Amino acid sequence: MERNTITTGRLKPGMSFNEKVWTLCSRVPAGQVTTYGEIARKLNTRAFRAVGAALGRNPHAPHVPCHRVVGSDGKLTGFAGGLDKKRRLLRDEGVPMRGERVDLSACLCSL
Repeated sequence: MERNTITTGRLKPGMSFNEKVWTLCSRVPAGQVTTYGEIARKLNTRAFRAVGAALGRNPHAPHVPCHRVVGSDGKLTGFAGGLDKKRRLLRDEGVPMRGERVDLSACLCSL
C-alpha cells in the first residue's frame, strides 16, 4: 500500500492488519495521543499487542506518528527510538504529562 494511501486516515478494503493500524495512527494529530487498546477496539479486536507489533514495524514514520500511541493508563511503552525519545517528542508537541505518564484526560484523541 502506498504511503499516501495510509496517511489519508481512511481505511480501505484489502488493507492488511498492519496497514489498518498505521492508517488509524496517522489520524492522531500533534499534541494528542491514542492508546494501543483504542486502535484495537476500532479494528474490532482485542489484539492490542498486535497493534504494538504493527507499530514496531511502521515504515511510514514520521508521517505515521507511532510515538503518539501509549498504554491505556498513559504509560509510555514500546518505541524503536527509546522511551526517552518518545517522551521528548510528545513533550515537544505539548502533550501534558503527569510524572512518567501522559495525562490522557487532557489529550486523548478519539479515532
